[in-house]
Amino acid sequence: MKKIVTLAIALSMGITAIAQKIKIKESNENIGGGNHNALTVTLYEISPSDAEDAFRSFMKKYDGKRSSKDGAIFVDHATIKDMGNNTIDIYGKAQGKKGDAEITFVIAFDLGGAFLNSGDHKEQYKIAENIVKEFAVKATKDAIEEKLKAAQKIQSNFEDEQKSLEKENKNLNDDIADYKAKITKAEQDIAKNKTDQDKKKAEIEAQKKVVGEIDKKLKAVE
Repeated sequence: MKKIVTLAIALSMGITAIAQKIKIKESNENIGGGNHNALTVTLYEISPSDAEDAFRSFMKKYDGKRSSKDGAIFVDHATIKDMGNNTIDIYGKAQGKKGDAEITFVIAFDLGGAFLNSGDHKEQYKIAENIVKEFAVKATKDAIEEKLKAAQKIQSNFEDEQKSLEKENKNLNDDIADYKAKITKAEQDIAKNKTDQDKKKAEIEAQKKVVGEIDKKLKAVE
């Protein structure tokens, strides 16, 4: 019980209110083997390792070979049809530490000779923004849903324990009612027993007189 309460408190402390929508920024980041243009986005309620796992999974749809390279998740020769027929190399990495309420995720798109930026690749940049936001929303929602499931499980355990306590309380009250009924019956039986004893004593006294009279007759015979 103590362990469950501790976990519940930990979960409640680990969940922060998200007042702002997920926003994407463009910046120069150390990714893909050097300083390159990239898109950064804030993820909530997720650890860096889980965020990178989520990124690997999210990138499956683009058919590129996924591996680790230069401290980032590397997606080699990804196909994003909306951005053109040429394949794209994509890099993604999380910045932050486990336990942080929010972390930064950096994603860079190597178009082949140049990294995607809003100045030179306006249309492609808009598509990339949508991809990054879709990933960020999914990763954040999935992480919060996991915490929700854990919290709901704890709630369910509490409710089961409450039902057990209510059942125990009913059984105890039933026992008390049963004991009271037995006490009442015992008291009635005691009263009847006393009356029966008084009657029996009177019968004994009467019978003593009968025995005495018969004994006198026996002794009178010569």
